[in-house]
Amino acid sequence: MSAAVSVSLTRYLIEEQRAGRIDAELRQLIAVVARACTSISIAVSKGALGGVLGDAGTGNVQGEAQKKLDVLSNDILLEANAWGGHLAACASEEMEHSQPIPDAFPKGGFLLLFDPLDGSSNIDVNVSVGTIFSVLRSPEGVSQPGDQHFLQPGRQQVAAGYCIYGPSTMLVLSTGHGTHAFTLDREHGAFILTQRDMRVPEETAEFAINMSNQRHWEPAMQAYVADLLAGKDGPRGKNFNMRWIASMVADVHRILTRGGIFIYPWDRKEPGKPGKLRLMYEANPMGMLIEQAGGAASTGREDILGLQPDQLHQRVPVFLGSRNEVAQAVAYHRNADQALAKAG
Repeated sequence: MSAAVSVSLTRYLIEEQRAGRIDAELRQLIAVVARACTSISIAVSKGALGGVLGDAGTGNVQGEAQKKLDVLSNDILLEANAWGGHLAACASEEMEHSQPIPDAFPKGGFLLLFDPLDGSSNIDVNVSVGTIFSVLRSPEGVSQPGDQHFLQPGRQQVAAGYCIYGPSTMLVLSTGHGTHAFTLDREHGAFILTQRDMRVPEETAEFAINMSNQRHWEPAMQAYVADLLAGKDGPRGKNFNMRWIASMVADVHRILTRGGIFIYPWDRKEPGKPGKLRLMYEANPMGMLIEQAGGAASTGREDILGLQPDQLHQRVPVFLGSRNEVAQAVAYHRNADQALAKAG
């Protein structure tokens, strides 16, 4: 893409504002998040040279060990957004409760949620990781938003995106008018629009899942994957390929680029948890990006973006990607539920 025709993220956001699709406050908020992601990208790219690899010696609210880059990324996002004047409060996967913008700083009308470094278990082996974020409107008349004010269905998101730190750093963004990809030009420190209106093919022959958990899946999930593995001689009539990176950002980016279905189902390994992935920090923003690109997002039984959250760190099963394949997976669960109800 030549310099004469390149469209920077700044120009894209200004054009969206002029078209009446976003306001100035949201434009500036997204710009601040993008700058924070640029700082995280620099830290990630330094790796061992920056002294940022390894465990931080702390745990997050879910009891998971934190990496040094988890903590650093969280701090970068908090600091960048504290003084911008566009937020009323923010919430992070790494923090137990939401954090209102201090009274000493100007406040805005939005709420920001983020997973500061998704896939951080892959940091030390130099596999792509990323930042996921979601933007909601702060309820009118609420001066100090608390956790309960973040509990809005995914369809109320006004923006969502992720930044993937791989061979190149890319920001994938939606403000409700398609899903678009921007690549970081490191020489100029700017994100440049490199793919407008990303589309997820409706059909696919590729799936992403952690097969090591197979023995813990419920029968509907067992049957669905067994039919995928049966290939062209099985009931699905075609061969399926499996890809699994164990970094949601990287797996979803592949699906946005060439199609597929990403699955993290409920399993009996931890039966007390309704799922592995977080609704507010992962499933909702990724669900919005996928739907805006023509795909679908489900728990296997319900549309993800229609769920009413009941807690800030709520977990859900996730099926997202190519629309027709998500529908197939949902049908297996629906048919199993109907058969169980009839037998009961």
